[in-house]
Amino acid sequence: MWRLYQFPLCPFSRKVRLVMGEKGIAYELWRENPWDMRDEFLNLNPAGRTPVLQDPEKGLALSDSRAICEYLEETVERSPLIIGTAAARAEIRRLVAMFDEKFFADVTGPLLQERMMKRLVLRQSPDSRVLREAMRLAHDHLYYIDYLVDTRPWLGGATLSLADLAAAAQISVCDYLGGLDWSGHEQARTWYSVFKSRPSFRPLLAERMEVIQPPSHYADLNA
Repeated sequence: MWRLYQFPLCPFSRKVRLVMGEKGIAYELWRENPWDMRDEFLNLNPAGRTPVLQDPEKGLALSDSRAICEYLEETVERSPLIIGTAAARAEIRRLVAMFDEKFFADVTGPLLQERMMKRLVLRQSPDSRVLREAMRLAHDHLYYIDYLVDTRPWLGGATLSLADLAAAAQISVCDYLGGLDWSGHEQARTWYSVFKSRPSFRPLLAERMEVIQPPSHYADLNA
């Protein structure tokens, strides 16, 4: 069975978990705090980042969430997540990159630093200016999701795709940390509520990080 090295609020780990859930792939969760920099984990991924997907029997260890997702897409036929014409597949990959890179840099990363790392690891108070800027930029990203939802059935096109999973993974962490104001984003909220009801998402909604608890609406499928 696969082992997935991850920690609960890593959005990239969540993306891989959603992919594996959609494809019905069995795996074991192994908790890994990247800031611990354990030698055993660095042997699996010298970059020291989660997620890492390992098959101990085959001696295979995959790192980087996009590489892992592409590997699973190529090797597991069930529930394809990068489909359509060459242009359609390029659009899905464009959106995945946008959420993995831009959304994370603007919103998820700062929220994790200020509301998780500073509390659990650095024992410091959050910087309110950084939090305000992250929440301001979150509105810009939610407006773009509103636009996508208005123009296509799913974010990447006609069907559920890896773009939806990448977006939901980032948003779920931000929502857990209380960093999103959904006011004025009914389209994005509706899309996310539909996604939250999927079986692949339910384990994430049930999971909690020690000390840090989500707002009351986090696990509400209607919120």
